[in-house]
Amino acid sequence: MQRTLLLDMLAQNELTCSFALNRITAENSRLRLTETSASVGFIYRHLAETMLLFGTFFGIPTNVQNTTMGRTDEGAVYDLAESHQLLADGYAQFRKLVETTPDDAWLQPIDTPFFGTVSWGRLFGHVLFHNAHHTGQIAMALAHGTELR
Repeated sequence: MQRTLLLDMLAQNELTCSFALNRITAENSRLRLTETSASVGFIYRHLAETMLLFGTFFGIPTNVQNTTMGRTDEGAVYDLAESHQLLADGYAQFRKLVETTPDDAWLQPIDTPFFGTVSWGRLFGHVLFHNAHHTGQIAMALAHGTELR
């Protein structure tokens, strides 16, 4: 049952986030809510990169390079197809993780630089929250943002 629940949570996160993320285009990827906020394209790339980078805490290797975490949006234009593929890879990686992880492992500790030591389950929950949080930012920028130069 635990595996089914985690897979359902992951599937719902992917579906819910897709309503905003599927609306991102080259034309609206430069929208920002404010002059100092990150652009839609930057946040989307951040979401995609960090999903794969979070996987490293679970022992999943990645070749993705961090270009957004802890950084300021300097106006770089990101390849949306590449960001989309990175995010799809992230969701696939987490589906495989859930499908192959024994139930008791979700209670095991993981050391993180962000929260200290947390359980696998708690970090998994954070990944889903992180996705939803940044997707909300994207949705607001798509609805109310302007392109700042």
